Amino acid sequence: MHSVQNSGESAHVPSAWHALPDELQLTLSREALRRAAETLAEHAELLAAEMESGTLLDQGGPEALRLFAAVVRATNRDGFATVGTA
Repeated sequence: MHSVQNSGESAHVPSAWHALPDELQLTLSREALRRAAETLAEHAELLAAEMESGTLLDQGGPEALRLFAAVVRATNRDGFATVGTA
């Protein structure tokens, strides 16, 4: 149990994460990593589009960012299974 202090009060709150079965922790962790990878890829695509439109200075970056996005997505597809709607 962990002690949480709020406005001078302390309360004992069980750690919900540690209470979950290991398999569920692994499943949720993989889904979080999948979502993080997709977020990185989407940001790379957005930056590439901004460079192409002239909003950001282009120094050969759009294609490099798209390559990065493709690598993140390809690695993600191979490494993690998609999980329901966690």
